[in-house]
Amino acid sequence: MGIGWLIFIVATAGFHAGLYGMFKKAGIDGWKALVPFYNTWLMVKKMELKTQWFFFQLIPIAGQFVTIWLCIKFVEHFGRFSVLHHVATVFIPFVYFPYLGFSKNERYAGTPVVKNYRKSATREWIDAAVFAIVAATIIRTFVFEAYVIPTGSMEKTLLVNDFLFVSKTSYGPRIPNTPIAFPFVHHTLPIGTSKSYLEWITLPYNRFFAKPIERNDVVVFNYPVGDTVIREFQSEINYYDYLRAYESRGGTRDMLFAERDDIIARPVDKRENFIKRCVAIAGDTLFISNGTLYVSNTVNPIPPASEMPYYVTLNGNGFFSDEFIKNELNIDPQDPEQRDLLQMQDKPNTYRLTLTPAQLKQVESFSFVVKDSIMPDLNSSGFGNTFPYDTAQFKWSEDNFGPLWVPQKGKSVELNQRNIALYKRVIAVYENNEWEERDGKVLINGKPSTSYTFKMNYYWMMGDNRHNSQDSRFWGFVPEDHIVGKASMIWFSWQNGPRWNRIFKSIK
Repeated sequence: MGIGWLIFIVATAGFHAGLYGMFKKAGIDGWKALVPFYNTWLMVKKMELKTQWFFFQLIPIAGQFVTIWLCIKFVEHFGRFSVLHHVATVFIPFVYFPYLGFSKNERYAGTPVVKNYRKSATREWIDAAVFAIVAATIIRTFVFEAYVIPTGSMEKTLLVNDFLFVSKTSYGPRIPNTPIAFPFVHHTLPIGTSKSYLEWITLPYNRFFAKPIERNDVVVFNYPVGDTVIREFQSEINYYDYLRAYESRGGTRDMLFAERDDIIARPVDKRENFIKRCVAIAGDTLFISNGTLYVSNTVNPIPPASEMPYYVTLNGNGFFSDEFIKNELNIDPQDPEQRDLLQMQDKPNTYRLTLTPAQLKQVESFSFVVKDSIMPDLNSSGFGNTFPYDTAQFKWSEDNFGPLWVPQKGKSVELNQRNIALYKRVIAVYENNEWEERDGKVLINGKPSTSYTFKMNYYWMMGDNRHNSQDSRFWGFVPEDHIVGKASMIWFSWQNGPRWNRIFKSIK
């Protein structure tokens, strides 16, 4: 039994023991405090509250906070109105309730004391602030969250500095693994480098009203290989890529930890948020051939705004106007850092253009473009840099990859020397099994295993800007417990001013 479960059991026992004593002081049979929901029904009746407050508890997610509010009101009927007493009710009821229930200095005062109490103006502001923080935290955790696009990996579907609403209800609200955390920040406090969450209480993965992800949904998820992070690099250089490069120079994992003091571990819900398109779901088999993605032997639809780099040769009798480059190709020709329009030094009149399917058709229509000269810029190199980093058996690259089966809950896979590189991390890390390879055999939790049955569904994520995307081709599968929500709408967008044509635009 983990320490988290032990703390949970002790806290639950303390809470109900205290409530037992409080019920007796309120003139209610103590044993009734031990019956879930019946106890809050009796509290509502004793406090002369409207009956609907009991039923509000049954609302998913928000109902838990109604129960907390009922406990606070019950404490007020003991004549305890201060912020400290309310804080103790919320955060340490397993200590505070036994004190109220069994201390000789505490008594049940009843509704007259509550009706005669008047809050100060300062207290009204404090209560309003607490309510706002709690309400916003509930919404951010379980309903929707604002998210900003930091990179161009989803262009032109999503642009840098698009501000999104991410729906947490589309796939079912996820219970936080780390429920005690500083509000409105992700994994690091606003000042300094300290963690924004406590790890001494953790909850197992669970999701209310779970719904399946559909192929080609745009999904926000926790970065799977972000379980270990080098603070200096965060997700820009993931720890495992850094470690592989370090080992190639003769180092070891232990030497790396001894050399750096900024390596930290993060629970699932505090790993970096990524946004990609889910191109394959659990049970699918995918492969990429010369840049074309196939899922279960069917060509995957190309998103209308996805980008691909092309080589375009001109005949020397013309060039694209600045207005066309800026307004139709969405390229700023004055930006020295842009890489979407580059002249090839070794090929006269040849340019590398990053284009969507619609933009490609526009470029093809110009008379000064040499017909049949437009060729996609495919990446056939990079062996060893793509998942699963086994160049002996998997000569895969960004544009020639697979075939690869995506693990599905309840389905089994045979384990052999060829595929253990594909599924080892899933089995050992994401599904928390002990993995050992000895004498050519695989041992899972100490037992020789020739097959494995998966406990979760997995997904394959890729960016719409396929040649500028750090996605599943480089780090593998995304487990279902890493799914945050579905990107639903752009509520604001900015580039040297508002992009008015993108505001309140749905995401497809």
